Amino acid sequence: MLIHPHFDPIAVHLGPLAIRWYGLMYLVAFTTAIFVGRLRLRLPHVSVQGWTWRDIDNMLFFSILGAILGGRLGYVLFYKANFYLRHPVDIFKVWEGGMSFHGGFLGVTLALFMFAYQYNYTWLHVTDFIAPIVPPGLAAGRLGNFINGELWGRVIAPDAWWAMGFPGAVNEDLKWFTSHPMKVAQWNLLEVFQRHLMLPRHPSQLYEIALEGGALFIVLWCFACKPRPPGAVSAIFLLGYGIARFSVEFTREPDDFLGLLTFNLSMGQLLSLPMIISGTLMFAWSYRRNTNSLSSGSPY
Repeated sequence: MLIHPHFDPIAVHLGPLAIRWYGLMYLVAFTTAIFVGRLRLRLPHVSVQGWTWRDIDNMLFFSILGAILGGRLGYVLFYKANFYLRHPVDIFKVWEGGMSFHGGFLGVTLALFMFAYQYNYTWLHVTDFIAPIVPPGLAAGRLGNFINGELWGRVIAPDAWWAMGFPGAVNEDLKWFTSHPMKVAQWNLLEVFQRHLMLPRHPSQLYEIALEGGALFIVLWCFACKPRPPGAVSAIFLLGYGIARFSVEFTREPDDFLGLLTFNLSMGQLLSLPMIISGTLMFAWSYRRNTNSLSSGSPY
C-alpha cells in the first residue's frame, strides 16, 4: 500500500502570511487558461471569429469572479445549506475550505453570459471558445486536493498496487474498520490496519486529474480543432465532464455529512446527471439546427 506524502498545505511561509498550495493551484489554473486560450487563437477557424488576446484576458476576469463566487455559494447551497443557515457569517470564511465545482460552473456560465453581452459576442460563441481551455484548470484544482490530502477515495483491497493510505482519513478509517467486519476479513485488512493505522483507499483525486483534466482536454482539443456547429463543443464539455465526474464518484468517499443519497448516488453524481442529459440534448440540437452552419462564419 502506498502512503500519501502528507504535504504541508502551506507552500510558502511569509511571517504572518501564508501562501497555500490550493491557492497556488488557482493561479496555475488561470495562467494555464491564458496560455491554452492563446494557442486556440492560432487555429484558423477561431482567428476568423475575431478573438484577440485582450478578449481572453477580459473573459478570464469574468470567469474568475464567477468561479470563486459560484463555487463558494454552490458549496453553501448544495452541500451544507442547513449549517450555513444557522451560521451565515461562516459563508465568508473561504480560508476554511468549501468550494463546489458545479456551483463554480454555474457561476462561470452566468459570468460568460455577462461577458458575451458586454462585448457583443453570442453566448455559444463564448462557451465554445472557452470549453477546451477549462480541463487543465480542473486538473490543477484536483492536484491541490491531492496535495492537501483531502477528498480521498473509498476503501479498496490492499492488493491493488495503487491503493493509498491517507493520514487525514484516520478517523474515517477507524469508523469503516469497525462497521465493515466482513470486508475486513475478506480483504485481510486487520494486518494492514495494525501496521499503518490506515486503510488502503482509491487515490480518487488522481483519477479526476486523469479524466477531468487529461482525457477531457484531449477530447475537447481534438474535437474543437475543426469548425463545429455552435454549441457542439460546449455540449461535449458538459457530456464529457459529467461522465468523468459521475464515474469517478463511484471510487470517491462521499462527504461524511451527506453520505450516499437517492439511488445510493453521491451529491456529485446527482449534480452531474443534469450535465450529462443537457450535454446530450445540446449536442443533438446543435447538429440538427446547424446542419449547414459551422462556427467559422454563420450567425448564431
